[in-house]
Amino acid sequence: MCFWRIHKKIPIVNSSPPEDPIKCSFKNRSCTITNSYGAFPDRSMCRAAEVAYPTTEEELISVVATATMEKRKMKVATRFSHSIPKLVCPDGDEGLLISTKFLNRTLEIDRVRMMISLESGVTLRQVINEAAKAGLALPYTPYWWGLTVGGMLGTGAHGSTLWGEGSSVHDYVTQIRIVTPAGPEEGYGKVRTTVSGDPDLNAARVSLGVLGVISQVTLKLQPLFKRSITYSVKHDVDLGDQVARFGYQHEFADMTWYPSQGKVEYRVDDRVSSNVSGNGLNNFIGFRSTLSPVLAILRTTEENQEMRGDADGKCTDGKLTTLALTIGANGLTNDGTLFTGYPIIGYHNRLQASGTCLDSLKDELITACPWDPRVKGLFYHQTAFSISMSKVKSFIQDVQKLVELVPKALCGVDLYNGILMRYVKASSAYLGKQEDAVDFDFTYYRSKDPMSPRLYEDILEEVEQIGVFKYGGLPHWGKNRNVAFEGVIKKYGNAEDFLKVKEIYDPLGLFSSDWTEKVLGLRDEVAISKEACALEGLCVCSQDIHCAPSKGYFCRPGRVYKDARVCTRSTSATQV
Repeated sequence: MCFWRIHKKIPIVNSSPPEDPIKCSFKNRSCTITNSYGAFPDRSMCRAAEVAYPTTEEELISVVATATMEKRKMKVATRFSHSIPKLVCPDGDEGLLISTKFLNRTLEIDRVRMMISLESGVTLRQVINEAAKAGLALPYTPYWWGLTVGGMLGTGAHGSTLWGEGSSVHDYVTQIRIVTPAGPEEGYGKVRTTVSGDPDLNAARVSLGVLGVISQVTLKLQPLFKRSITYSVKHDVDLGDQVARFGYQHEFADMTWYPSQGKVEYRVDDRVSSNVSGNGLNNFIGFRSTLSPVLAILRTTEENQEMRGDADGKCTDGKLTTLALTIGANGLTNDGTLFTGYPIIGYHNRLQASGTCLDSLKDELITACPWDPRVKGLFYHQTAFSISMSKVKSFIQDVQKLVELVPKALCGVDLYNGILMRYVKASSAYLGKQEDAVDFDFTYYRSKDPMSPRLYEDILEEVEQIGVFKYGGLPHWGKNRNVAFEGVIKKYGNAEDFLKVKEIYDPLGLFSSDWTEKVLGLRDEVAISKEACALEGLCVCSQDIHCAPSKGYFCRPGRVYKDARVCTRSTSATQV
């Protein structure tokens, strides 16, 4: 499945924008919500009695107050709903969804103090553009435009750097306004304002949506600047040693790793003087609109490879995909149109993120974002965790040992841009990163049938368990399968402080759900134990029935990490 190679040969036409993740049977009542991928880890469809779309902070206060008076469960939904875990699901069918879709205004830009104040539904694309108009920049951000300010803070979203305050957006927050439940003496709803120096800000910066509804956010900016980007492909033999140095050598450094090919693509990315000529643009290939028939061909091809156990086909297509990305400079151009060679030099706002598949003049599914569930397109699992700098070399070496044992096992991740490795810095946020770390982001095939195992099911399960359990990796709050969140709260030194703030802000737990309570260690385990649960990452297998014994997949120890329990095909030991 060579997604980018085929994509580059097809002319792009107007696309259909992602649809609202909330659907209601009658006006704003009897609703369901999912995410932009069309499925949560347990494939459930979350329900709610109704949805509210406040357009001002005053309306938001009224919505929260009414629900509090009625003791209704509430959850916050964003415009595009990109979180994979069930952060947006209220308990039961009688809950209320509060969408920030229309809380999307820039409130103030202070050029002197270099601050921007925004409503929480403002997208990253808007932040970048509004700041640039004022000659300012948010220095470190995720790479995808379609995230909202509230969503980024709720999940701890980040870019890549070990410099300055680090790559997490929440570490540039100087003030947050949160609408929370209150008692009858305060009208059942109130605005809490927390600012720099206030301990509560350390809870609000990464909130999982359990403190209330973020209404407004103020971010610290910097003067707009230029960057110079060069991609350099090297062998991965010394990756374990290089990773510890590379992040300190280049401000916006990241790496894309292709273990089955033994390759790493290093992103050499630094600030340069604004006097250096260049008007480079980032239009990442994977975030462009794609013709729906092309997406169907790509998905069908990979489904057939999975059905036949065609590892060679995946490896061949993986190499072609990597080659196409390399030739196409990952979608970077020197002037907004053509790539003529490195370095790519341009203003930060044109290079830091992209997402043109969000653009549309039509509501027809001629083209779509590659993962749009309305078409037959990409459907995948995403595993993302951060390994501390002191342990990252050992983790990389363990993955390399697995590749030595089963060389074709990780070809599948090459079809989804390889393993993205970004740098993240320790944060003062209670649920932020505990140490300087490297974030590993794996994307890989997911079957439409939850009872169907993947090719080399055991290897990616073992990588997941090595990262999360052996090396204590912190899962990205907005990504991952359930397995990654098992016992996660014990990894945060200030978890108790977060829970104390949660108790103050929302004593009735109206913004909590069964899932968030389990993740925060306040209820039973996150794992869901049932037939085939390990195939979807709902559990770590302990019995064969958790895998697919009828299809030859049994629960066995890992190959490198013997404490792992993975779904291994009975003949997989010979599949090399």
